[in-house]
Amino acid sequence: MLTINIVTIFPEFFAGPLGLSIPAKAAAAGGVTYRLIDLRDFTHDRHRTVDDYPFGGGPGMVMKPGPFFEAVESIGATSPIVLLSPRGRRFAHADAMRFAAGSELTLLCGHYKDIDERVASNLATEELSLGDFVLSGGEPAALAIVDATVRLLPGAMSDLESARTDSFFDRGISAPSYTRPAEYRGARVPDVLLGGDHTKVAAWRDAESLARTREAEARDRSDWHAREAVIAARESALAAIEAAAAEKAAKKARAKAGRARARQREQQRELQRESLRDAEHREEPT
Repeated sequence: MLTINIVTIFPEFFAGPLGLSIPAKAAAAGGVTYRLIDLRDFTHDRHRTVDDYPFGGGPGMVMKPGPFFEAVESIGATSPIVLLSPRGRRFAHADAMRFAAGSELTLLCGHYKDIDERVASNLATEELSLGDFVLSGGEPAALAIVDATVRLLPGAMSDLESARTDSFFDRGISAPSYTRPAEYRGARVPDVLLGGDHTKVAAWRDAESLARTREAEARDRSDWHAREAVIAARESALAAIEAAAAEKAAKKARAKAGRARARQREQQRELQRESLRDAEHREEPT
C-alpha cells in the first residue's frame, strides 16, 4: 500500500477531492492511504504562526523551517519528500510511475511569498513544479501529483488499459479521440475510425500520436529558446551592472590613490620648505 503524506496549512483543501472519483476508488481498493498533516500543529505560539519576514528585507512573507521539519519528523517520513516549488524540476509521468511503485510519498505545500531555503536543502529530497507559472500555494500542485500517481494503482481504474493508452504512458502525446455522433455541426469523425479495420485504426493512431508529439516538442523547443533569450538578457544586464559597479569602484580607488599621492607630494614639499628654512636659519649672521 502507498501512504501519501500531505503537509499543508490547509488540510481541508484536500477533504473533498480525495473523497471523489479515482483518488477515492484507489483508497477504497486498499491501494493508498492519505495522511493530512496540519503545519500549524507544529508551531509554538498562541497565534500558530508559520511565516515571518524575510532576512535582507523585501516584500512578502517566508514560511518558517521549524514547522516543516517537526511535521515530517513526527510521522517518520522517508524518501521521497517532495517540496512543491516553481524552482523545481517539472513533474512528469515518469515521476507518477515512480511514486506509484513506492510505499510512501510526502508532499510539502508552501504558501505566501516563499519557503525558507533550508526546507529545500536540508529536508526535502527533491523539488517538483507543474510548470512555468506560480500558484497561490502548493496545494493544487500536490493534488495534481496525487491524482496522477494514484490512478496508476491497482483498483483505482476499472479499465487499466485506458491508462496505458494515455499520453506519456510509454509514449508521447496520445491520438485524438471521437465518440457518437459520427458528424456534429459539420465536423466528421475520420473515416478510418468508422471502417472497422483495427490495423488501419492502430496505424492512424500511431501516426497522429507521433505528429502531435513532434508538434509539442517543437513548442517546447521554441519555449526553451525564448527562456534562454530572457536568461541571456538578464545575464547581460547583470554583467552591465557589475561592470558599472567595478568601474565605479576602480574610479573611486583611482581618486583615492590620487588624493594619497597629492598628500604625499604636499608632505614632501613641506619637508623641503622646512629644510630650506632650517638652512636659511643656519646661514644667518650672528
